[in-house]
Amino acid sequence: MTTTDTAGRVLPVTDLALVVLVGASGSGKSTFARAHFKPTEVISSDFCRGLVADDENDQSASRDAFDVLDYIAGKRLAAGRLTVVDATNVQQESRRRLVELARKHDVLPIAIVLDVPEDVCAARNAGRTDRADMPRRVITRHTRELRRSLKHLEREGFRKVHVLRGAEEVEGAGVVREKRFNDLTHLTGPFDIVGDIHGCASELEALLGKLGYVGGEHPEGRTAVFVGDLVDRGPDTPGVLRRVMGMVEAGTALCVPGNHENKLGRWMKGRDVRHTHGLAETVEQLGRESEEFRAEVRTFVEGLVSHYVLDGGKLVVCHAGLPEKYHGRTSGRVRSHALYGDTTGETDEFGLPVRYPWAEEYRGTAAVVYGHTPVPTATWLNNTICLDTGAVFGGKLTALRWPERELVDVPAERVWYEPARPLATEAPGGHEGRPLDLADVRGRRVVETRHSGRVTVREENAAAALEVMSRFAVDPRLVPYLPPTMAPTATSSEEGYLEHPAEAFAQYAADGVERVVCEEKHMGSRAVVLVCRDAEAARERFGVGEEGGAVVTGSVYTRTGRPFFDNAATTEAVLGRVRDAVTAAGLWEELDTDWVLFDTELMPWSLKASGLLRAQYAAVGAASGAVFPGVLGALEAAAGRGVDLGDLLERQRGRAADAAAFTDAYRRYCWSTDGLDGVRLAPFQILAARGRSLAGLPHDEQLALIDRVVAHDTTGLLRTTRRLYVDTGDAVSVRAGVDWWLEMTGRGGEGMVVKPVGALVRDAKGRLVQPGVKCRGREYLRIIYGPEYTRPENLAELRRRFLGHKRSLAIREYGLGLEALDRLVEGEPLWRVHEVVFAVLALESEPVDPRL
Repeated sequence: MTTTDTAGRVLPVTDLALVVLVGASGSGKSTFARAHFKPTEVISSDFCRGLVADDENDQSASRDAFDVLDYIAGKRLAAGRLTVVDATNVQQESRRRLVELARKHDVLPIAIVLDVPEDVCAARNAGRTDRADMPRRVITRHTRELRRSLKHLEREGFRKVHVLRGAEEVEGAGVVREKRFNDLTHLTGPFDIVGDIHGCASELEALLGKLGYVGGEHPEGRTAVFVGDLVDRGPDTPGVLRRVMGMVEAGTALCVPGNHENKLGRWMKGRDVRHTHGLAETVEQLGRESEEFRAEVRTFVEGLVSHYVLDGGKLVVCHAGLPEKYHGRTSGRVRSHALYGDTTGETDEFGLPVRYPWAEEYRGTAAVVYGHTPVPTATWLNNTICLDTGAVFGGKLTALRWPERELVDVPAERVWYEPARPLATEAPGGHEGRPLDLADVRGRRVVETRHSGRVTVREENAAAALEVMSRFAVDPRLVPYLPPTMAPTATSSEEGYLEHPAEAFAQYAADGVERVVCEEKHMGSRAVVLVCRDAEAARERFGVGEEGGAVVTGSVYTRTGRPFFDNAATTEAVLGRVRDAVTAAGLWEELDTDWVLFDTELMPWSLKASGLLRAQYAAVGAASGAVFPGVLGALEAAAGRGVDLGDLLERQRGRAADAAAFTDAYRRYCWSTDGLDGVRLAPFQILAARGRSLAGLPHDEQLALIDRVVAHDTTGLLRTTRRLYVDTGDAVSVRAGVDWWLEMTGRGGEGMVVKPVGALVRDAKGRLVQPGVKCRGREYLRIIYGPEYTRPENLAELRRRFLGHKRSLAIREYGLGLEALDRLVEGEPLWRVHEVVFAVLALESEPVDPRL
C-alpha cells in the first residue's frame, strides 16, 4: 500500500516494524498517523493516558500510560503486527525503551521525524481546546530536544530514519509498505533444497543433474535453494560459486548465507580473520581468479539474506536452523542464529561447541530445512531436517524436493577434508529424539483441522485422555490414528423398533447423498491395524525396533489406543497373516508403499470384552435363568388351582422371554478361541499408505481392494464385509435395503452401517455429512438397552433420546481423524500427528449417553 501526494516524498516502511513517530507537541503526528496507517496499528500515548486516568492530558498518569503503551505494542509485535507509536518521543530515554522493545521482538525500529517549526506547533496547540493552556516552554523544549537528537537516531539503533522538514513536507509525504527481504511467501516452488557443499563442485554438478537441472535450469521450472556453506575446505570453491551465483542471477535459484560465507565476506572486506576451518583453501583458490570475479563474489556474499520464508509460510530455509519465534523476523539475533545456531556453552571432547538441540523442542507448523552440523543421514525431526550430510568429509551431498519431501543424494568422490570430529552416529533426534511433550496436549487446546475447522478440547477432557494415553496406550509411534465415534440413525417411529434403516436413507437423501453403501456390522470390537512390509520399514518410518525381544512390524490397537492383545508375539502373528495377504494381493506395489493402515473389526467381541460380558451381561442372564423358572412354576401352579392372577402370569412369561432373548443376543458375540484359532478380522477401510491418505477413496473402491486382500488370505483370519448399495431416491432400492437389514438382523446379525459411497461428502451448505450412521438390530439393542426395552412403555421413553451431542461428537472426531491421516502421510512430526490423535481420545470423555 502506498500513500503519497504526487509531489511529496515516499517513505518506505517495512511491513513488520515498530514505527516511532518523533516530533514536538503540535507537529501533526496524530494527523500523519491517521492518514497513513490503520487505526488499529497506531498506539497513542494520549489514548493510553486516557485509559488509565480518564484524561488524555493528565501528565501525572504518563508513567502508567507508557507502561500500557509498551504492553500493547509488545503484544502486537509478538503477533507479527506492524505497530506505530504516536508520542513525542523527543527524549533519548523514551526512544531507547522503544528500540529495546523492537529488539526484544526481533523487528526493525523505524523513526519518522516530523521536524516542524516551533511557531507552527504553538499555533496548532493554541487552536485546540484541550491544549490551549500548554506553556510555550514545553514546545520549545520539545523542539530543542528533537534537533539535538537528529544526528544520533541511527546510532541509537533505528534501522531507518525518515526526516520530514516543515509542515508542507509532512503533509505531502506518503508511506509505502515494503516486504521484508526474507519474506518470499509468494514463491510456492516446487523447490530443490541443497545441503552444505563446501567447495565440492563436481558433486554439486552430479546432484543437479540427478535432480534434472540442465545448464542451471530445470525443464519443469523448479527452483534450487542453497542452505549456505558453499565455500571452504573443498577442491573447487570458485566452481561452486560460479554455478550458484549464475543460477541466482538467472532467477533459477535462491541462496542463504552460511557461517563460512559470513567469514569469507569479512575477510574480503579486509577484516582480521583467522584462516582456519577451510578458509585458507578458499583464499588460495580465489587468488587464482580475476579481480572482477572476486568483486562479484564479495557483492554476492554481502547481499545474502539470513533466511527465507517460502510457500505461503509452510517452508523456512536457513543455514543453522531457526526456532519458530524467529521466522520472518529481522534482527542481529535472528541472523546470528540462522548462521551459527545456538550453543549450550559447553565443548565436546574435540574442543568444539555443543549445539543446543533446538529441533527437539520445535513445535512450529512451517518445515525448517537447514544444514551446518554434518550428519550421516538426513532425517526429519519435529518438522525440521538437516541436509548437511558431510559431502566434503566423504559423505553425501543431499537435496530435499519440496513439497514432495523426497530426499535425493549423490556420494562424495572422496574425503576432501578430514573432519575435526567424526560425523555423528545418528542424525539429530530422528525417531530417538524427544517427539512428545506434556505441553503439547495438556490444558484447554484448539486444534486446527483442514476439514472441520477449529476443534476445541476442554482441559478436563485432556486430563482424562492423558491418563489413558500415558498409562495404557500402545507406543505413540504406532498409534497414528484413532477412529471416530459413530452416531446411530435417527430414532425410528416404526412399531417395535428404536432404530430402523428408513431414517438413515431419508437423512442422507436430505443431505443430497444419492448413493449409499450398507455394510454389515460385525459382531466384534473396533481395531486399527498398522502393518509394515517388514521390520526395516517399521524401523525407518515409525522408528520402532524390538519389544520384549520380538521384532516389531506394526500394531493392533483399540479405538482408545490400547493394545488389543496382551503380548507382542500374538500381535506379530496377526500382523504376519495380514502382511502375507497384502503381499499376495499385490497392494504394496499398487499403492507404492511399505506400510498400510486399516480400520477393522476384530472378532469375537468376547476376545476383548470378556470382563464386561461376565460382570454385566452374563450376570443378568444367569440371574434371570435362576429366578424365572421358579417364579413361572409357582404362578402356573397357582393358576391351576384357580387363583385369579390377572395378567401377572402373562407379564412374567413375557419378562422371561425377554430375558432369554437377551441371553441369546449376547451369546452370539462369544465363542471360544485358542491362540488365533477362532479369531476373525474384518477390514472395512484402508485409511492410509505411504504418502497418501485413502480416507477420501470411495467406499466401493475401498471394499474392492479389501476383497482382494481377504481373498488372498490362506489362514482363515480375514473375513469379508458384506454390503448392499442403495439409491436413496429410489423407493424400490430403499425397500431392498430395509429388507436386507431385516433379514440380516432377523437371523441374529448386529445390524449395518450406512455410508455415503463417495466418502468425504459435504451438504449444500458445505458442512461435512456424517461419514456413517449405525443402524442396529432389534435384538442386538437388548444388550444395550436391557432385556425389556421393546415393551411399548419403554420404547416410548427411549424415543425421547437426544442425538445432537453424539452427532456433533462424531463429526468433530471425524474431522480430527482426517487431519491425523493428512499429517501422517505428509511426514509431519509425531507430536503434530499425536496432537490430533490425543484430541480424539479427549473428546471421547465428553459426557454423552454411552448407549448411543
